Amino acid sequence: MAATPEFKVEKIAVAGSLTDRVCRTLTQLIRGKELPPGTRLPSEATMAERFGVSRTVIREAVSRLKSEGLVESRQGSGVFVREENIQSPFRIDPATIDSIPSILKVVELRMVLESEIAALAATRRTAAQLDAIRSALGQIGIEEKEGKDGVEADIAFHRSIAEATDNPHFLALIEFLFNFLKSATQVTRSYEATKTTLINEVKQEHAAIVDAIARGDAEAARRCARLHMEGASRRLATLESMDDWQSRSPDPRVRT
Repeated sequence: MAATPEFKVEKIAVAGSLTDRVCRTLTQLIRGKELPPGTRLPSEATMAERFGVSRTVIREAVSRLKSEGLVESRQGSGVFVREENIQSPFRIDPATIDSIPSILKVVELRMVLESEIAALAATRRTAAQLDAIRSALGQIGIEEKEGKDGVEADIAFHRSIAEATDNPHFLALIEFLFNFLKSATQVTRSYEATKTTLINEVKQEHAAIVDAIARGDAEAARRCARLHMEGASRRLATLESMDDWQSRSPDPRVRT
């Protein structure tokens, strides 16, 4: 059995989500090989004392690490760092999505996916799938008129395009990224200074993507989807900081 290495952590004294902070520190130790595969984690009591938090916080953090495939329980032996393998899921640490630049990196990842998704949808979509895409686009306008934020309709629109690729993996990846871009959606909605211009920009970008898909023009669909995501990045980058974002009242009519 592997010996437990020196547990180099400092007590957590900053307010906030203690579970997030413990989870982040343990993740860094594991990914940095300070806690290599096969290592047994210290006991709950030991970690609680070293971190300066309750055992409940430690229990929640370890549970999260288990769900992310980083550690595993061995009956009667404790919790061990797992070997790296194909079963370890791709993840984005929510704690790292804490600034405009960090959000833009996720938008950049989505840009690559959305461009190819739109191109494939243009060549593979059926008549029924095109109707679904148009319907989803129309729903955004309906929700706006009803005074809703239109976020779910916007997500449904992009989901309908992914479904038209007939490749479920694209849909799964896009839905995964949506989980981390809701904060980005709030950022753009909160930007009120030029909201009419932004609203029109988004509408035109969406319409251009649908038109290219309807025409079966893969290259145009790819280009329009990329321009849409570049526009989203530009709208996000307009804000100078997350403090600026947090200080604004959300405008429900502006989305990424």
